[in-house]
Amino acid sequence: MKILSKFYIGIIFLLLYLPILVLIVFSFNEAGSLAHFSGFSLTWYKELFHDEEALSALRNSLFLAVFSSLIATVIGTFGALGLHRMKNRYLKQPILTATNIPMMNPDIVTGVSMMLLFVALASLLGSKSFFGFGTMLVAHTTFNIPYVLLSVMPRFKQLDPSLSEAAQDLGCTPARAFFKVELPQIVPGIISGLMMSFTLSLDDFVISHFVSSPNFQTLPLYIYNQTAHNVKFSMYALSALIVALILVILLIVNFAGSFGQRKKGEVKK
Repeated sequence: MKILSKFYIGIIFLLLYLPILVLIVFSFNEAGSLAHFSGFSLTWYKELFHDEEALSALRNSLFLAVFSSLIATVIGTFGALGLHRMKNRYLKQPILTATNIPMMNPDIVTGVSMMLLFVALASLLGSKSFFGFGTMLVAHTTFNIPYVLLSVMPRFKQLDPSLSEAAQDLGCTPARAFFKVELPQIVPGIISGLMMSFTLSLDDFVISHFVSSPNFQTLPLYIYNQTAHNVKFSMYALSALIVALILVILLIVNFAGSFGQRKKGEVKK
């Protein structure tokens, strides 16, 4: 059974990471072809840094992902706080169910709904060019909020309510008790929600496709527009760099978490 389980895990990892490995290898292919590999070269990486249109799309994606994830994290954190303190369980449960709908909803349904909403608002305001960064920011923030709630809510459930009550007995206002006592304990959940929101926003294509404009193009939209012809090999290089960056961030987070747990263990001793 041990051999079978290892084989099964190996198949899973192969299916997950083989496409990424192929992409990284061919980003160094000097021939610029998927038919044969002629040798390693940094040609496509050099071309990437001279492709102003691709770099502009990358900047737009990062800019949008950072702002939408930050806004969604703030709204989602205080939303989780409100739901945690809500006493009426007949109202609380329907709200929790409603917050899960955007996660279960197909992206195309969310995208079309957002597009119709913005078209209706544009007609009410008498505007013709309504789509752009603003509409994409609202859309990305909207679909990110449920994931922040999902990350932060369990942290609130793990809190000891007597700590906040003790802080208020010692003179803290409810707001100050939250920021001094509760907030530091839910930071891991907030960071998890922030990272998930950033990743989802950076990766999103379907919803962005319905609420974007030619004046503001994200990286997924830029790459999709190339599929009508041939995707540039510089995009393979860019994807390889993004994978490497994510790997470095994950390693830093994991090592930082291990270091923090080790320091806590030393303090307890």
